[in-house]
Amino acid sequence: MSIPIPTESYARRVLLRLEGTLNKVFGNDLNPFYHLGALGFYFFWVVVVSGAYIYAFYKTGIELSYPSVEYLTHEQWYLGGVMRSLHRYASDALVLVMVLHLLREYILGRYRGARWFAWITGVLLIWLIIAAGINGYWMVWDKLAQYSVVSVMAWFDWLPIFSEPMSQSFISQEVLNDRFFSLISFAHVTVPLLILFVLWIHIMRISKPVVNPRRSLALGMLLTLLVLALLKHALSQGPSDMGIEPANINIDWFYLFIHPLLDVWPAGQVWALVIGVSLLFCALPWLPGRHKQIPVAEVHLKECSGCRLCVADCPYEAVVMRPRSDGMQFREEAVVVADRCVSCGICVGACPSSNAFRSEAGYVSGIEMPSLPIFGLRTAMMNELAKLEGDVRIMVFGCDNAANIEKLRSKGVAVLSLPCIAMLPPSFIEYALHEHHVEGVFITGCREGDCYHRLGVLWTGKRLTAEREPRLRSRADRERIRQCWAASADLEELESELESFRSSLQRGSGS
Repeated sequence: MSIPIPTESYARRVLLRLEGTLNKVFGNDLNPFYHLGALGFYFFWVVVVSGAYIYAFYKTGIELSYPSVEYLTHEQWYLGGVMRSLHRYASDALVLVMVLHLLREYILGRYRGARWFAWITGVLLIWLIIAAGINGYWMVWDKLAQYSVVSVMAWFDWLPIFSEPMSQSFISQEVLNDRFFSLISFAHVTVPLLILFVLWIHIMRISKPVVNPRRSLALGMLLTLLVLALLKHALSQGPSDMGIEPANINIDWFYLFIHPLLDVWPAGQVWALVIGVSLLFCALPWLPGRHKQIPVAEVHLKECSGCRLCVADCPYEAVVMRPRSDGMQFREEAVVVADRCVSCGICVGACPSSNAFRSEAGYVSGIEMPSLPIFGLRTAMMNELAKLEGDVRIMVFGCDNAANIEKLRSKGVAVLSLPCIAMLPPSFIEYALHEHHVEGVFITGCREGDCYHRLGVLWTGKRLTAEREPRLRSRADRERIRQCWAASADLEELESELESFRSSLQRGSGS
């Protein structure tokens, strides 16, 4: 599958440094950039709840819609007005976190290979939410709604699909009827249901998706929205009048950004821009780039006992269980779904047969990465260990998507980088420490809470604390094992932590 954008990418460096600063302010658990997807779900539900309250008082009709919204805004300001403002600002926040989420995934390279599915459905979600937002502004039926409706209808009239121009329905107050308001009211309920369905599709191929932000982060965001709603109320811009062209309109750039273009560009050019940008975004996962395609995981049935550990640990539901096909005594066998596998290797680290202490030459595990088989991994580790010199020798295991551990290499430090740190079976740590091959094992990978492969850092931590199978056995001396999670922007901190670990090992050995 795909390897991420190189760490030397300028955009990636800027993003990681920004997130590192946010980590210092909020901590990894509450860094909003690590929860953009969950915040999108959260703001969507805030919009739904606040919208349901507004809808209970909303009246459909050319003479009723605007007064009903004004009643909520001014007569019932203490609740209805707050709900309207909350609805507006949560909608804007939803667009903001979606765009940031899309941009972040692009910068980090998390849109190629098997991740194309989430990327494409994410692009579709953005357009559906923008359509729902534009429709929501029409329901107010103020001057902004009038301006928006006329602009959009004239834009759609350019398409050769309507027998009569739709914009003709808005040339005067007499021509417009209540059917239009029933239609947009129905659409404003139906489109969010469609959005909810696509949201479910968006996370279909993700194991253990996070759809709720941390409670403290959610409360903080809600409090921010409430303060904004109380300080700056969402207001209408005067009743519409089809006989007068609206002037001095303030637009919501989060949703109505296309309208200024409709004022200055021909409709066909705007269509070309929208369709062109959409097709470009949809094509991104398959455009040529610096990403190398590497083979997906493979199952070796002779070593597979059907234990399901690889299924439980795969972040992308790329490993499933099927009835046994080789006649062995086990009931099930693991099967890799190739178009979902991102070649992270986490399944290899989960397999009980990925054991470094096996003595047979050229042995295989129950599930393997063809580009780095388990026997080759042990051989690479032993080659690294053989080069070590000095009284304090350290084996560093790292991640291709995190800090570049090659810069840690020295006479007393050996390094081995993996597609994901969770590809490392705990037995390899024991093997490196066994019979004093090394004095210490140093484990690093992506920042905590921001694993490139979602769950790799979490699973590794749980394996080392014996909370998850395969677990690091109690005979492994925990004092000789150190973890430090660091992105490419944290190399100095990583070097400092490694030096601290080396000093502690020296003191422990009495040197």
